[in-house]
Amino acid sequence: MAERATGGTAGAAGRAPAVDQPDKIRNVVLVGHSGAGKTTLVEALLAATKTVQRPGRVEDGTTASDFDEVEVRQQRSVNLTVAPVIHNDIKINLLDTPGYADFAGDLRAGLRAADAALFVVSAVEGVDGLTRMLWEECAAVGMPRAVVITKIDHQRANFEDVLAACQDAFGDGVSPLYLPVVTNGKVNGLIGLLSQKFYNYATGTRTENSPGPAYADQIEIYRSTLIEGVIQESEDESLMDRYLSGEEIDTKALIGDLEKAVARGGFYPVLAAGTGVGALEVLELITQGFPSPPEHPMPEITSIDGRPVAGITCDPDGPLVAEIVKTTSDPYVGRISLVRVFSGTLRPDMTVHVSGHGLADRGHEDHDVDERIGALSSPLGKLQRTTAKCVAGDIAAVAKLSRAETGDTLSDRENPLVMKAWTMPEPLLPVAIQPRSKADDDKLSQALQRLVAEDPTLRLENNPETRQLVLWCMGEAHTDVLLERLSRRHGVEVEKIELRVPLRETFGGRCQALGRNVKQTGGHGQFAVCHLEVEPLPSGGGFEFVDKIVGGVVPRQFIPSVEKGVRTQMQRGVLAGYPMVDVRVTLYDGKAHSVDSSDMAFQIAGALALKEAATKVPTLLLEPVDEVSVLVSDEHVGAVMSDLSSRRGRVLGTEPVGVGRTLVRAEVPELEITRYSIDLRSMSHGTGTFQRDFLRYEPLPSHLVEKVTG
Repeated sequence: MAERATGGTAGAAGRAPAVDQPDKIRNVVLVGHSGAGKTTLVEALLAATKTVQRPGRVEDGTTASDFDEVEVRQQRSVNLTVAPVIHNDIKINLLDTPGYADFAGDLRAGLRAADAALFVVSAVEGVDGLTRMLWEECAAVGMPRAVVITKIDHQRANFEDVLAACQDAFGDGVSPLYLPVVTNGKVNGLIGLLSQKFYNYATGTRTENSPGPAYADQIEIYRSTLIEGVIQESEDESLMDRYLSGEEIDTKALIGDLEKAVARGGFYPVLAAGTGVGALEVLELITQGFPSPPEHPMPEITSIDGRPVAGITCDPDGPLVAEIVKTTSDPYVGRISLVRVFSGTLRPDMTVHVSGHGLADRGHEDHDVDERIGALSSPLGKLQRTTAKCVAGDIAAVAKLSRAETGDTLSDRENPLVMKAWTMPEPLLPVAIQPRSKADDDKLSQALQRLVAEDPTLRLENNPETRQLVLWCMGEAHTDVLLERLSRRHGVEVEKIELRVPLRETFGGRCQALGRNVKQTGGHGQFAVCHLEVEPLPSGGGFEFVDKIVGGVVPRQFIPSVEKGVRTQMQRGVLAGYPMVDVRVTLYDGKAHSVDSSDMAFQIAGALALKEAATKVPTLLLEPVDEVSVLVSDEHVGAVMSDLSSRRGRVLGTEPVGVGRTLVRAEVPELEITRYSIDLRSMSHGTGTFQRDFLRYEPLPSHLVEKVTG
């Protein structure tokens, strides 16, 4: 692997790297917590392949992948970006992802577009819970993985401790390929455990030397573990017996088995990287050990009507199947779509079918339209470099697809297809907003639709009950970025307001009430009298209207009018303006006039009777209660259960999920969990997740009624 490195074929920032064959492509996503060094590693790889003259710095805002104004200011990634490089005639699409949980949507998009993952772990901070979860997620789909321990030249770096933490967190098959050599507090190079050579970077260029006897014992320990791990994954079953009998195994054979094991997702090499050290080794691992697109399983593909479609492979000459993994809106260029082509070849000016299905609940309505591809480009940060085509397995940016959104499928117009959408996290932080001015109000709707098209983790809700515009976001950082984009990109200023939770009203007892609507002061009057009996129903009972009129005291044609008036008033509420639920209304008596009675007169009488009932029996406010399922690490279960109880929640039970995790089930009022996504992340150090589903309405405690209605 990297032990055979001969240097890279230089790319160039001004020229788009191009390949014609899918087996000459590697799509690699960089995964790790915020601050682990993903963007810095991308810069090192860009410089090592001479794609850029010198690596940029996150602190200076000069990196290729973090070019958004928010990223430059906050010094952290918030977007998925792609950086293509060429090494040994292999095109590598480096997908740099955000490491903060709020931007998990871009991370999931990166996982979808990639065929392998580099887990970036800091030699200073080590492994966090979110990285563990992502490792398990990749394991579930068999994605090949490797680990790069960064910042090995930091004064507080501890390679061996972090390596042990990776092995503990990620399990079997995690083994180092190289050991960093530190002299006088400075990392001078790496020792290759298979070749047993010292790759010296002290002069700024890589040279090969002998590691010397001082490292012999350390090399032997790690090398033995590495060889045993590779042999266990080897297809040659005789290798282990030969090795245990003392036979020296050929290094070339070991490297070949190692590359196959990595590509299959059965072995996970660990590399080291620091300033000026390790980039070549990472590039060789990617080009020789990671699978090409034809080796990666094809996502599920169906026809427009949902019938499975088989036989499609990663073939440039096959039917077009591509997916939009990222959408951005540029105020000058317009909409730009980052596209991964899975089959066929995408070319400028061709007409394609755009299919979007399955995200209607988040504001993405199902659509099937034909659109014409604009210019094709190979992005490197904010630089768009024109390219003539994008073959199966490759990634490119497409301009001016006006209807296409993130997650949509592009296919042949004559043979439209749909790719099964990847799993996206559910936004669980509701934020109510309102425009600051009439001018902002006029532009808000269109701007929000553009944000929704870009970000499938954003859900837009126009709540008809509370009359509030609500953005469902992933967290506070996600919210801040969205509002800043509204302001900077679209010129719309909004402000956050207090979120209203939709409550309900019901009667607290049974009573009889009179609705009298009599107006006879000249001309055609109104005459309608109805006697109602109201009583509460059990939770979830809805509304019942019972007709007990005898003798025609209320003519048949006006009985539906009474019910309509009651229903209208129930929607308006009788206490605090919230809809009424769980009520039975019985019409048992009334009076009518042969001339002055009418449909509207009895509607008004029905409404008046309901309002009078509210003066005779208590009217209760009901709050929505959700069934909440919280998945956390075992060490956080106690804190989570205690916190749920403090939110007036009822913990129903717990159950183990896999190894080291517990699912906590509870019933919690919605009023208490509007910001639970933020609090849970804090309690669980970013590893906790939860789901919520409406369960029922329950009476609001008396001490909260005044607070809600006041």
